Formats: sequence, structure tokens, C-alpha cells
Amino acid sequence: MSTSSTAVTVPEAAPLRLDPDVSLSRLDGGRTLLGGSPYRVLRLSEAGARLVDGWLEGRAVSGAPRLRRLAEQLITAGLVHPRYSAGPFTEADVTAVIPVRDRPEVTQTLARLTELAAAVVVDDGSAVPLPGATVRHPAARGPAAARNSGWRLADTELIAFLDADVVPEPGWLEALLPHFADPRVAAVAPRVRSRPGDSALDRYEQDRSPIDLGPLPAVVRPGSRVSYVPTAALVVRGSALRALGGFDETMRFGEDVDLVWRLAGHGQLVRYEPASQVWHAPRSRWSAWARQRFDYGTSAAPLALRHGAAAAPVRVSPWTLACWGAVAAGRPAAASATALITASLLPRRLRGVGVPAEESVALALRGHWGAGRMFADAVTRSWWPVAVPALAASRHGRLLLAAAWARHVADWRAQRPALPLHQWLPARIADDLAYGAGVWWGALRHRTLAPLLPDAQEWPGRDGVRRA
Repeated sequence: MSTSSTAVTVPEAAPLRLDPDVSLSRLDGGRTLLGGSPYRVLRLSEAGARLVDGWLEGRAVSGAPRLRRLAEQLITAGLVHPRYSAGPFTEADVTAVIPVRDRPEVTQTLARLTELAAAVVVDDGSAVPLPGATVRHPAARGPAAARNSGWRLADTELIAFLDADVVPEPGWLEALLPHFADPRVAAVAPRVRSRPGDSALDRYEQDRSPIDLGPLPAVVRPGSRVSYVPTAALVVRGSALRALGGFDETMRFGEDVDLVWRLAGHGQLVRYEPASQVWHAPRSRWSAWARQRFDYGTSAAPLALRHGAAAAPVRVSPWTLACWGAVAAGRPAAASATALITASLLPRRLRGVGVPAEESVALALRGHWGAGRMFADAVTRSWWPVAVPALAASRHGRLLLAAAWARHVADWRAQRPALPLHQWLPARIADDLAYGAGVWWGALRHRTLAPLLPDAQEWPGRDGVRRA
């Protein structure tokens, strides 16, 4: 089993659990693993395959550092997650940082944080100064600056960022702090649920809040199933913040995504742990909700300028891009030919790592089909100001648009959200339109097409096929 110079970070005796959303395929007697997020192929030695068998049966990771390095590769790939019974930190090692502007009810949040050693409340230019604030900005400087002012006053190793309208569940830190037993883990985020309500907007947000990232744990990084986490609730190592200089104060929106991607770019891990939950207040009016989605969209341009392809609306191989381009052009024969060519080429690449030809063909076809969903999302979301009018001009284009919007109906049938379909469908379309308008506004403001361009990359990518 080959090893690398990567530092061992999996604590000894930490059991592993298979990611519940990973469709993990084990081929060639368990020596070839296919799965993860992003999808990859991992080739094991016979000894490595036996180790993985034991770990998935519940045995703890222990033994020589080279064995634990294999466990680290599986964790980093998103194939498995560690289960820590305890860690080096307690609530006494955490300071809450709460930025607030014109929200005196922040005291409700503070009342629920008595388990923490300290709390820093940053008044970011409230019209009426907030009584009891730890620090005050005379004029509003934005959430990034407010959080920076807060964490720089903390003397604990961990910082818990919380928005003023977030209410943590009792004991919310118990599932987060053990992750910091791994010294590579720089930040851990809980699940941010939308508070229940009776209005149509409340019920929509319960299922479609952009900061509720679902019930499954994940490694957070670009291209992963969970590619970002919000600072509505996020616990971060103070040392990691100091190393990066904290949040980018030039960003009004997306500063939390930028921080997470910078951490990942420096080889540190950010984890999403939905076993911990906090509750967040949704917008009270549809107009405010639409403005929120628009504002989120404006962050795509500065993120693309800083992080390149990580912010691309679509990430596919050139073959897949050509295939769906032929579909959009109304050339089904060319699309089919491109898909078949890909299906015939991939087996050559994967034969050497134990993937049978029939499995490679199936992977190629599933990849093309999955990419169709990404293109449908982009056409009706990030690209809609150009794509929707262009497609609506022809009968073939209108059929493609209908198919793209039909995915919302399919999602509704699969998820059965609290909102009925006749309210869900227009809300989902409006959600996409507001966000996409923000993307274009941000692109025009920053004079860049970067957030609109697809990322055409080879599949599996440079790190997609590995031996361990």
C-alpha cells in the first residue's frame, strides 16, 4: 500500500461511518472504490481493502501512521466520516461572536448561550446604540468587518459565529466540538433550520432555505455535495482565522463562502455536522425574500474573481459540454454520438484501476445524465436573462425550457414539501430568477463573465483516480 507525506490527522481509535449519501461501489474484491463527493476512483492494495472492510464493520482506526493515512484519504474524499467520542475542547474554549445592527432582541440569543465562556456582541452602526454591546462601529461596515472586530477580541481557541436572529438548540456544541480532535479541521458548521411558521413563505423556507444544507454530514469544499456553509452559525479555530486574516471586508455578501474556500485551499478541513442544529428566522415578506436571493447572487462575481472555477455554475467534462451543447442546438444525433464516444473512451482510462468496461460505460452515461440537471439549473438560474429568451424563440427551445422547469415538479413529488404545488412552483421559479438577476448584476458591476462561464474539466479529474 503506497503512502504519502501527508501528516496523520485521524486520531487513533476513531471509528468511521460510511457517508449515507455516497453510492459506494466496491469492485475487484473490494480493492477499487468508486464514490465520494466529488466523485472519484480509489484503488487499494489487498491489505488496504481488508482494513476498509474492518472499518466499515465498526472497528476503530488504530495502528501504524501509514494505516491512519489511508483512513484520512477516505475521510478527505467524503467516502466516510469519523465518529469522535470526545475532543480536546469544551464550551469553556468557545467565544460567541454576534454581529448585530438595529436588532435589540439579540439578548434572546445571548440568553441561550450561557453554556459558553464568553460572548462578544458587535453593534455594526445601529441607529440607536445597542445597550450592552461589547464593541460598536459608529457607522455600518458590514458583516465581515463586524465579525472581524468580534473574533479579534476573543481569547479562546474557538470562535462561534452566530447571527442575531439565530437560536441554538440546547447542547448544540456537543456534536461540533469533537471534530476539532482532528488538527486539520479548521471549522465545523451545524445545520441551520428555518423556524416553522404558518405563512406560505415560512413553509417554503422550511424546505428551500439556502442556508439549510440538509440532514447529511459532509466535508465542505468546492465541488462537494455541500460546497459552502454560512456564518449564520459556524465554529472556527481562532488560529485559522489569524492565519488567513479573517473575513474579506471588501465583500458585502459571500464573505462566509470565501472564508470556507480559502480554508479548503490551504489544506484545512471544514465539516458540516447536521447532528447539531440551530434555528434561523426567515424573511417576513416576499419582497425581502427576493432581495435576499438577489443579494446572494451578486456574490458570484467576486467569488469567481477570487476562486476561479470554484464558482462556476456548471462543472462538466468537455465531452459532456459538447453532448448537451448538441442537445441545445437541436442535434440529437450528434448528442448521442458524443455520449457513445465518451462511453467507449472511459473504460480505457479506468481499466488499470480495476473498473470493468460495463461499469465504466454506466458511469459515463450516468455522468451525462447528471450533467443535464446541472445545465437545467444553470439555464433557468444563473443564465436565465440570456438563455430563457433565446430558447423561448424556437419550438425546440421551448420544449427544453419546459423540461428544465419540470424538474421542480419532479422535486416536489419526490420531497413532498409543506407547500402545495401551485404555490411551490412559482416560488421555485421566482427563487431562480431573483438569484440569477443578482449574478448578472454582480457580473456587470465587476465587469467580468467569470461567474457565468462553465468549468470544462476532464473526468475523472487530476485527483479523480488515486492509488492507496
